[in-house]
Amino acid sequence: MQLLIGTNNEGKVVEITEVLRELPVQIVTPKHVRITDAPEETGSTFEENAIEKARFYFDRSGIPTVADDSGIIVEALENELGIHTRRWGAGPAASDEDWIAYFLDRMAKEKNKRARFVCALAYIDPLGATYTFEGCCEGVITPTLEADYLPGLPISACFRPDSHSAVFSALTIEQKNSTSHRGKATQKFAEHLQRSVTTE
Repeated sequence: MQLLIGTNNEGKVVEITEVLRELPVQIVTPKHVRITDAPEETGSTFEENAIEKARFYFDRSGIPTVADDSGIIVEALENELGIHTRRWGAGPAASDEDWIAYFLDRMAKEKNKRARFVCALAYIDPLGATYTFEGCCEGVITPTLEADYLPGLPISACFRPDSHSAVFSALTIEQKNSTSHRGKATQKFAEHLQRSVTTE
């Protein structure tokens, strides 16, 4: 079965693909099916935005689609990021480098470094039915970038999950996917997909 990952974020594609690698699915991206426009993300929650993205790509491709909406909730910056994470601060057109520089500069002024990553994953199956899965991860923001990061995922280099002594992007892909918000949500999706494949 083909599965479209509804994002142009290379880092997200890498992480989601890794969790699904044992399943009998052929992963494709919007580039593979020549979808060049993108959804507007008008929802007021992570789940609403994830469904909007999945529906957008499913309607244009006719291929079962999974899409995520994720972001970081920073206690010291209450109500500022969340669903607006990538559009916050330096803005959606900013490079990863510019965005994370703005974020770290802002966080340098805050004593409270606690934060929580949240991911909502939406799946539209071959019949058009919608399913959602969620994951979250608690941790702290480090003062500086402590590792390299995948394209599109700059905060992973300065977010240290509570269960580890290293930031997300310093972990192996297996460690990160067992800990991270996206990894947890994708694992729930993988279990759903496995059950679906088994019963077909």
